[in-house]
Amino acid sequence: MKEAALLVLCYLLGSIPFSYFFTRMLTRQDIRKRGSGNVGATNVFRTSGPGVALLAFLGDLLKGLLAAWIGQSTGSQLLLVICVILAVIGHIYPVFLGFKGGKGVTTSAGIILFLMPDVTGILLLVFLAIVYFTRYVSLGSITVACLLPLVSLAMGKPWSYVVIGILMAALVVYHHRENIDRLRNGSEAKITDKA
Repeated sequence: MKEAALLVLCYLLGSIPFSYFFTRMLTRQDIRKRGSGNVGATNVFRTSGPGVALLAFLGDLLKGLLAAWIGQSTGSQLLLVICVILAVIGHIYPVFLGFKGGKGVTTSAGIILFLMPDVTGILLLVFLAIVYFTRYVSLGSITVACLLPLVSLAMGKPWSYVVIGILMAALVVYHHRENIDRLRNGSEAKITDKA
């Protein structure tokens, strides 16, 4: 019973739509009707500026950190995997916004930061380099998502961490499929483009 409650808690934690809340509170606008319509920090940055985006980013990052801490505290590797994946699913399909949320990148980053800070450092450098040279946040997100399980495996992380990496990569890439299409045809928005 306790385990089931923790799983529900992780999903609900992931479902908290910080991008929506902060944009609504500080700009009185609905992020779902601005820019790409995505409930995530990148869209907040392009539509509402860096200050609001930073708050949204930190909120989503914290969700991942807390979910990983909850999962780790159970002492079960299986429950850890389920807890963190439910948090990412909650972010993507939030019960509080009609199951239409973000793409899971920042919440996933919080999880990896808690579990594997060394891997986070490597992937952050890759992400920043890609965004700096291309100005495509989506390309950076997709690339590091694909690298996550490979780097985790190469660095000898526990099987549960590698599984987490595989599942999170699948979720992130799947929910970036429209971005992938736009990257292919050259219509993807750059971070410097105003919505």
